[in-house]
Amino acid sequence: MKKTDILGCVGWGALILLSSAWIPFFGPFLSLLAPLPFLYYSSKLGSYQGVKLAAIATITIGLFARLTGSPQIIIFCIEFSLLGLALSELFKRQFSLGQTIFLGTTFMLLLGLGFLLFLALSKGMGPFEMTHNYLEAQLKATIKVYEEMGIPQENAGELGVYGKAFMAIILKIYPSLMIIGTGFAVWLNVVVAKPLFRMGNLGYPAFAPTDHWQAPESLVWGVIVAGFALFLTSEGIELLAINALIIIMIIYLFHGLSIVLFFLNKYRVPSWLRIGVYFLIVVQQLFFVALSLAGLFDQWVDFRKIHRRMES
Repeated sequence: MKKTDILGCVGWGALILLSSAWIPFFGPFLSLLAPLPFLYYSSKLGSYQGVKLAAIATITIGLFARLTGSPQIIIFCIEFSLLGLALSELFKRQFSLGQTIFLGTTFMLLLGLGFLLFLALSKGMGPFEMTHNYLEAQLKATIKVYEEMGIPQENAGELGVYGKAFMAIILKIYPSLMIIGTGFAVWLNVVVAKPLFRMGNLGYPAFAPTDHWQAPESLVWGVIVAGFALFLTSEGIELLAINALIIIMIIYLFHGLSIVLFFLNKYRVPSWLRIGVYFLIVVQQLFFVALSLAGLFDQWVDFRKIHRRMES
């Protein structure tokens, strides 16, 4: 392990992680790429050297974060470094893209749940109570900011009422949001790693073309079961069904995006127009619904005609 590798991993990881505390709004999004340096160097140097490098980087970044008054970054550094190491191992085993993201997401969720449980118990609370208190504190902080901006007291009261209603909804769907957010972070690192691996002349898994990706056909039964469960009187089952439907429809959303990518590639749409298409999808939420439905019905309609090719 060379000094340049140590400096590269530590500097790269520190820059991404500390940006979450120093750069407003965009910082937290940049921090999602924190597993990348650990994934890159573990793939480059091997698992053993990767673990050593991750330990050095975590200790160094942790000390620096403590000195700069951002001790919470230590937990993120541990989580993301372990995710990077895990993805490196998954890459070596040549799993499919879906399996890699699923296993990486599962690993990250179990790890995050373990950290949440540890922090909650250390404060004498349960995980749900700790999450509720955190969201409530964020809501109060937001209302306080608006009050300091000079909005009328009655408007601040209305904001508090709407905020509590919003928080109640978030708490109900928080499990699905956590799973989706984790899955997105894993997917993002897997995708961004491809050009980085090419630049470093590292072997990248031979995933199937993303424009041919499709959700498992059996997933439709999840939609059916969860849909029927919504009509049951049990509140617990209803919440479980809602969260399951949200997760499943997000999977179908990515299925729909792969359909869009297929036709963009088929007709060789230029990059500037592709950016416009992706921008419209992001800013217009109606496209989310349309793409999710396209992904759901693709196994019957076969928009890309790839099922027929497989059968022939």
